[in-house]
Amino acid sequence: MTLRPVLAGLLLALPLSALAETPNIVPGEWEFTSTTSVSGDLPFPDQTETSRECIAQGDLNDPDFQMIEEEENCELIEHNVGVDGMDYRMICQAEGGQADIVGHMDFLGETTEGRVEVTVQSPQMGEMEMVTEVEGQRIGEC
Repeated sequence: MTLRPVLAGLLLALPLSALAETPNIVPGEWEFTSTTSVSGDLPFPDQTETSRECIAQGDLNDPDFQMIEEEENCELIEHNVGVDGMDYRMICQAEGGQADIVGHMDFLGETTEGRVEVTVQSPQMGEMEMVTEVEGQRIGEC
């Protein structure tokens, strides 16, 4: 099981159609930074990734809006989405291994912050624990 597909699936954002109101996210250009720490039989150095995304008010109003694209081979087990954040749990399968993912994200208007904890069981790499700290910040207009 490679890290890339697991990390890509970590931040599965749920369709926000479950919300009675739009999420507490100010539309604009956003920058997201995630830092992942890995421990286990084959530890990896911490990895930090930064990405940018334009989030428009129309996106937030769209019942099919998702913050991150959904990954194949993942099943959403539990989710709670509200105006001020989301909690979720999912399981991903790949190359004979499994990843249990538990995540939380706070929506704070012009910032977001969250944490994702992943337990990976892989025949090739054994058991690994990954923790990803996520911070998002609105940096201006799109």
